[in-house]
Amino acid sequence: RFAETALDATSLTIAPASADASFRSYWRVIAPGGSFVVMDAPPGRENLAPWLDIGARLHRAGLHTPEVHAVDREQGFVLMEDLGTRLYLGELGEATVDSLYADALDALHRMQTSVDTAGLPAFDEAFVTNELEIMPEWFLVRHLGHEIGCDEWDVIELAFRTLITAVRAQPQTFMHRDFHSRNLLVVENAPHPGIIAPGRLSPGIIDYQGAMIGPIAYDLASLLRDCYIAWDAERVDGWVAAYGERLRHAQLIDSHIDGARFRRWFDLAGLQRHIKVLGIFCRLNYRDGKPQYLADLPLVWHYVVTIAERYAEIAPRAELLKRALGDRDIAAPRAA
Repeated sequence: RFAETALDATSLTIAPASADASFRSYWRVIAPGGSFVVMDAPPGRENLAPWLDIGARLHRAGLHTPEVHAVDREQGFVLMEDLGTRLYLGELGEATVDSLYADALDALHRMQTSVDTAGLPAFDEAFVTNELEIMPEWFLVRHLGHEIGCDEWDVIELAFRTLITAVRAQPQTFMHRDFHSRNLLVVENAPHPGIIAPGRLSPGIIDYQGAMIGPIAYDLASLLRDCYIAWDAERVDGWVAAYGERLRHAQLIDSHIDGARFRRWFDLAGLQRHIKVLGIFCRLNYRDGKPQYLADLPLVWHYVVTIAERYAEIAPRAELLKRALGDRDIAAPRAA
């Protein structure tokens, strides 16, 4: 009824489009006027206000978020532009990655230079700490069945302190918080206004409602050390170095911040994210009944251990994690 009223049409076809890690779901609506998407954000479980607010901020900065056609806040419905189905994850390959990431990095640069951040929440110490604490509870204890000893808590807390200090020491800017291949879409101009908003190009950007003011290297790490697809270290190093130069040129970081320091920012912001994700993927399985995320644990684990071992103050944490895992299959669920 919401879609019929918003589109002033009755001959509609509605089918599932996608779901995500929250309580939101998405439905593709085929109408005489084109293809659209309805987001269902159940009231009491999801708040539409941040999604609408951040989407509008990104749109005003010239970024391609879905055009909003109608909103029913009471029922939690939004009728929006259909960005299609070409997620970056399915489009990335050796022949396309440089071009697609060039577009994504252009979008990231625009987010960090042009998006209004007034009133956005800060990625502060309390928030970062709460994110990090998801991992011991859901990954170590619930997923691996590892009881954490007092001496191990000392190791964990020292690593947490290092990461908190590292992310808070960086310049703070607009941060999408989930800027990766499942939240970016290849879109092109199309003649039908119901499908693609005219004059706006790839990538389409979604799932931005959790945006905050946070460390400048965080979204870069989310993109280049994606939880769902990996690239060789030399290639990632090149992208990181080039983007650091771009930030220096834009005066978003000081000229005295050399490549090594920017790389440390990138590594530790990414490590904070991936430690959190180890816990979140397990929580999605055990609490929310979404087991598909366990299949992505091996790549996230690889990032966590590989990067932690590079830094002496965090390396003991990697050893603790490896001992806790032992010879288990990290992607296999543990019985209750």
